[in-house]
Amino acid sequence: MQSQTEENEFRGKYFGTDGFRGEAGVNLTAEHAFRIGRFLGLPQDGRRVRVLIGKDTRRSCYQLEYALAAGVAASGGDACLLHVVPTPGVSWLCSAGKYDYGVMISASHNSYYDNGIKIVNRKGEKAEDALLARIEAWMDSDTVEPAAVREKTGCVYDCAEIRERYARHLLSLATDSLAGQPFTGLRVGLDCANGAAWRMAPFLFRQAGATVYTIGDAPDGLNINAGVGSTHIDALCRIVWEHGLDCGFAFDGDADRCIAVDGDGNEVDGDKILYLFARKLQKEGKLRGNTVVITAMSNLGLSRALEQAGIDCVRTAVGDRFIYECMAANDYVLGGEQSGHILLRDREVTGDGILTALLLAGEMIGSGFAFRDALREMTAQVVSYPQLTESVRVHDKDAALADAAVQAEAERVRVRLGENGRLVLRKSGTEPVVRVMVEAQDEAICRACCDGLIALLKAAGKGADR
Repeated sequence: MQSQTEENEFRGKYFGTDGFRGEAGVNLTAEHAFRIGRFLGLPQDGRRVRVLIGKDTRRSCYQLEYALAAGVAASGGDACLLHVVPTPGVSWLCSAGKYDYGVMISASHNSYYDNGIKIVNRKGEKAEDALLARIEAWMDSDTVEPAAVREKTGCVYDCAEIRERYARHLLSLATDSLAGQPFTGLRVGLDCANGAAWRMAPFLFRQAGATVYTIGDAPDGLNINAGVGSTHIDALCRIVWEHGLDCGFAFDGDADRCIAVDGDGNEVDGDKILYLFARKLQKEGKLRGNTVVITAMSNLGLSRALEQAGIDCVRTAVGDRFIYECMAANDYVLGGEQSGHILLRDREVTGDGILTALLLAGEMIGSGFAFRDALREMTAQVVSYPQLTESVRVHDKDAALADAAVQAEAERVRVRLGENGRLVLRKSGTEPVVRVMVEAQDEAICRACCDGLIALLKAAGKGADR
């Protein structure tokens, strides 16, 4: 197994690991959105640009959406509003429609009071570091570019109807190898996190012939990710078990993640999903480089199951951006995270939770197992090590990680774990927290190692209450 875990992502005043993220109205305001829109709307080579804008279901999305659109139009560009749509929908539609930029307004799995602005390029890929640096310089510049006037003023268009094009794209990718209604007889639970998937995911599964039970499908602007979604999988586990469903799929707020549930009501995380897809591609001779790209947080059980199957893996830093960069640089086709970001580079340039769910359902149909048994049987070779992950809120992430006592304890833990466990300490790119992940053959060892580090991190980083 190779390792490429050095983090080199852009870390600016505003933009970080996954866009510009902060508490709406506090760290991320309509004024910020307007300034970003002004930059994105500037003419290119004398040509009017087009900017595609999507959002999730947070109440604060409205002000950011219209502020962005106003900024684009004020600079002479055209803003095209998709309204509520999954993040991968913005990426795919931006590329397919040859828009100059795509923007998704979302804080992904965070609570409703947070929000974010993610920017993609014409290919639907996450914005390059150089572009983010230029945007930041523009936002803090004292120089104000004159607004476009008269016939050069931009327009704002309602483009909600083109979301259907994305929906058809997903369905075709999932069902192109299966005739008729491939999911007929399949009973599926869907947890839409009260987020961007709330309409599209149930619609597509029903279109494919499945019987669908839904939770997290009543967004009110404040309940996104609240006790539901891929970060709160217990709710879907209960639904699948209580209703005797064949499987379940949970998405996060912007629907770029998917966590599955098998017919016994047990979680099938991103590691197990990656293993299933890896074996499929291997059998078909389509696993280029015979390699899967995973992250520092992926369980040892996954890497050892892949090794037993004769498949190599490369570990990167945490974040789908690093996974995609590694895949693109080496022409790999499969990568992902334990959290449910699954990247199938021969199909899309970003993780797509709904596509992942549709493809998994298709694999269940063609597995030869009874529907309720399929996910369990296809991922049985992945025996996960006990893993404990804690998020420690601190005021100063860098100070906490650099502290001598923290470093000494981390080294002691690594020696104790040896080859039968792992320790990962990392700062979040989107929240004021340090992540502590410990894997070991025994849960008690995980707990003991974690507790010691948590206490030291709080002391070193002057722990925050929220």
